[in-house]
This record gives sequence, C-alpha cells and structure tokens, in this order.
Amino acid sequence: MFSAEPTRRDSRRGQAIRTSWSLLWLFFLTPVVHDLATGGYGPVRLIVGGCGLLVVVVCYIALVFGGVGWDGQFGRVKPVLHLLLDTERNRQWSCLVLWAVSVGLILTFDDNWLGLMVYVSVSVGAGLRLPQSMWATLGCVLSGLALGAFLGTAAANLLVLAFITVLTGGLMIGMRRLMETLLELREAREIVARLSANEERLRMARDLHDVLGHSLSLITLKSELAGRFLPGHVDRAAEQVADIERVSRQALVDVREAVAGYRRPTLAVELAGARIAARAVGIELTVLPEQWPVCSDPEAEAVLAWVLREAVTNTMRHSGARRCTVELGTGPVWSLDVADDGRGSAGPEGHGLTGLRERLAQVDGSVRIGTPAGERGFRLTASVPVRPGKDTDRLIAPEVTR
Repeated sequence: MFSAEPTRRDSRRGQAIRTSWSLLWLFFLTPVVHDLATGGYGPVRLIVGGCGLLVVVVCYIALVFGGVGWDGQFGRVKPVLHLLLDTERNRQWSCLVLWAVSVGLILTFDDNWLGLMVYVSVSVGAGLRLPQSMWATLGCVLSGLALGAFLGTAAANLLVLAFITVLTGGLMIGMRRLMETLLELREAREIVARLSANEERLRMARDLHDVLGHSLSLITLKSELAGRFLPGHVDRAAEQVADIERVSRQALVDVREAVAGYRRPTLAVELAGARIAARAVGIELTVLPEQWPVCSDPEAEAVLAWVLREAVTNTMRHSGARRCTVELGTGPVWSLDVADDGRGSAGPEGHGLTGLRERLAQVDGSVRIGTPAGERGFRLTASVPVRPGKDTDRLIAPEVTR
C-alpha cells in the first residue's frame, strides 16, 4: 500500500508525535556514526561510509513514511515518493537496495555496523505486504546472524541483535496492517454513507410517488373532463374544477406532512451526533442509561431531540467543559438532563434556549436551566409528556442510529 494521503488528518501535535516516533529509530545509527567519526578511516572509506549511510536513511524514510501512509507530512517530496514507491516491484527493489547497501557497509567496516539490519527490518516491515514482509524480516535476522558470526561478534550480542530485528520488523508489520485496516474502514464508512444517501433518496421518491401520484393523476383526469364539458356544459365543468381544488388542497396537506416527517429529528440520530462531536473536541460524554428506549410519541421525541442537539452544541462550543453527562428519564413524562463541568452561564438566554422554550410549550413541556448542585458548570433539564405506544420495548443501540 502506498497511500497518497494520510489515513487521518492529524493536528500539528499529532503529526509531531508520529514523526518523532518514526525518526526515533535513527537512534540505532549512533554506534555507526561514532565508528565512522572516530575509527581513523581513510578518505575513501569515509566517503563510502557517508554515501552508504545517506542511501540507508533515504530508503528507510521513503519506505516507512510511504509504506504506512504518512507521506502527507512531506508534501514537497510526495511526488518523488510516488514515483519511486507507487508499485510493489519498486518497493521490493528499494528494500533489496537497502539490504545490499547495508550488507556492503557491514562487510566494509566492522560489527559496529550490524545495527543497520534493524533499519532493513523496519523498512521491509513497512514497505512490503504480507507474507513477503515476514519472510524479508526473517531474512534480515539470518543475514545479521551470519554477518555477525563472520565478523566474530559475541554470541550474546548476536542474540540481542536478532531479538531487536525481529521486534522492530514485527512492530512495523503490525503498524502497516493497522494503517491498511484504518484505510479500509474509512472507505467502508464512505460506501455506507453513499448507500444510506441513495436509500434515503429512494425512500423520498417512493413517498412522493405515494403522496402525489394519485392526486396528480386525479387532477389530470379532472382537468381533461372539465375541458371536454366546456363550453357546452358549464355546470358539470364547474363541478370538476371544484374537485380539482379539493384534491390539490389535500395534496398540499400531504406534502407538508411528508416534509415535516423528513425534517423531524430523532433521539437516536442526535445521540450519535453528540458522541461524534464530543469525541472530536475531547469531551468525555457519559450517557445514562447506556441504551435508551425508542420513544412512542414522534412529536415528543422530536422536541427532546432538538433539546439534545441545542444543549450538546452549547456545551461543545461555549462551555470549555471536560465532561458532559446526558441522562434520559422515562415514564408518563420523559425528561432529558444535560449537565457539564464548564464555566456555566455567563449572560442572558440566547435565541437557542428561547427557541427550545417555545418548542416545549407547544407540546406542554418545560425546561429548567441552572448549575448542578454543589458543582460548577451548566445543567439543562427538559420534560415532555409522552403518549404510550407499542415501541417502548425497543432500544436505541449506544453507537447506532435507527
């Protein structure tokens, strides 16, 4: 996988953490650089060692940041990464070049350079697909052991080198698989969103056909009949026109009811949106109980959904809170309580709360606002009488909208 964009748009802090974590592996170059600087080598070997290290570092950065999809942090070199690593064969050749250069440097100098096998292991783990990456990591371990034995390295040091090589290679294989899974999940989420939108369009088309199809057909038929009755039978034509007016008025009422149904929010949708919003801004959202029953009264549910949307939006945007609790109470009167630990109310009510009071008044509900007892923050409690129905035994799943 060579991802053109990172799997997630990180903040600057997130990018810095991930970049630092990846570049942390350059620590293993310390003995190599120290040996090159203090080993008393001649100019030719210094040039060979410096150029070889440059090739190793470039291949490592390209394979790691390109293979796991972090090249978005290096926008200027992204075209070069694509050119070099956009095919599986190119990545295989890059890993082979990195391995060959590392082996050549180890043989040219001494066993202080065996740490380069760690870079090869990390690079093949990030740049190659399974099972190639597993076999390549095993090859790095065997190569390191063979080179160490040839150069007379102590057995204990060889065991440490083998362990680190396997550990780092396996870690990058897991990281690459994790990034691939995240990318697949993002693509699946986009597909689900498109399918949901298509399903909603089909539902709207069916509803509009059911609502308007019969009425428009009847209006067309009545119009044709009125035209045939004119000018000879004015009275009968007037009857048809009166029928057209009655049918068209009923069609207008049906359309308004359908549109009102489309616009009506639900607790399931608003609760899912609240979870997403809280996660995005770093607020700990607690929902009590974990599963909510489905409201049997659509009108009351719509009002409570508006309350939930307005209260959570105010908490996310204005409160500065770190925690927010949403609690639903059921019975003849449903209550929705939203409380946070933010800075509280700092002025008169805005248009949002005024609008909530008006909505609740239309369904004989009420709303109370204030500060939680003995605490800081803001609390909003709304109560609405609910008509009993047959759906009260169904539950809203914690993370799924209905």
